[in-house]
Amino acid sequence: MPAPNYPVAATSWDGVAQASNPVYDPGYGGTFIPTIWSGKLIEKFYDATVLAAISNTDYEGEITNYGDKVIIRKKSDVTINDYEVGMPLVAERPVSPITELIIDKGHYFNEVLDDVMEVQADLNLLSMWADEASEQMKIKIDSNVLRGVAADVDANNAGAAAGKVSGDVNLGATGSPVLLVPRAPDAGQTEVIDLITRFGQVLDEQNIPENGRWITLPASVCALIKRSELRDASLTGDGTSVLRNGRLGMIDRFTIYMSNLLPMGTADRLAAGETQIFAGHSHGLTFASQLSKVETLRAESTFGTLLRGLQVYGYKVTDGTAIATAVVAKP
Repeated sequence: MPAPNYPVAATSWDGVAQASNPVYDPGYGGTFIPTIWSGKLIEKFYDATVLAAISNTDYEGEITNYGDKVIIRKKSDVTINDYEVGMPLVAERPVSPITELIIDKGHYFNEVLDDVMEVQADLNLLSMWADEASEQMKIKIDSNVLRGVAADVDANNAGAAAGKVSGDVNLGATGSPVLLVPRAPDAGQTEVIDLITRFGQVLDEQNIPENGRWITLPASVCALIKRSELRDASLTGDGTSVLRNGRLGMIDRFTIYMSNLLPMGTADRLAAGETQIFAGHSHGLTFASQLSKVETLRAESTFGTLLRGLQVYGYKVTDGTAIATAVVAKP
């Protein structure tokens, strides 16, 4: 008897056709193709992650494996000169600074599908695995990147004396966070909408473009916004409800995204009850990810088929002036 092909849609674990089995309804006429499922998994990942919304992902298609390197050319400075009639023109050759995005991080999943399971070829099961793998990848990767961004934020965009020009914008710090309330703040407290305008001022003083700005906030701060003076206003401005990637709406030129994966508490070198939040522009952070391997193979220690995948990624703060951070807490 020939060995069955795993996982397949038209046969059960013992290779017997299941067309007459009323329970078995694969709705699928071909074998599991790793390259197709690789695309499904990465698509689900990008639908779920906040990083895809707040970063530049233009280089995602240029990576294939762990260790790949992407050369990023940044905008060059152009000199604007004074002009007088009859004067000779001086030509310059702008040089584009170069930075490297290294794909130096990776995570994997490795699942076994036992032969004795009648659903070994059930497309719904594989779909559930894809959803779960994407969700867990989002949690792992979003957490890692959001925890690593703060170190490269420009010094004028953080702390109690932020602001490149003014130097008096309070964005809080560990041990002295901004204490947020929805409205009617008491002494020492800050209305949540006021914090958003502070972010706007800090980025304005860095001459960051208004289009493409974003803020990531935890669920607790998003709840404060809904209880603020804007509670009766339409936040989205586009007729779309809260989206799957956590998009809440737009306030003061910022698109607001909810994330529970921001640095928080003592585990992230903050004081208990503190959360670090970020605002910025998409050109400040570059992110690239690729599900480089998805494969099936026979398990060695059990009668079953292994389904495993490797996702590699890298990120780079390409412009620290385009990202700001604040440390906040409840009173």
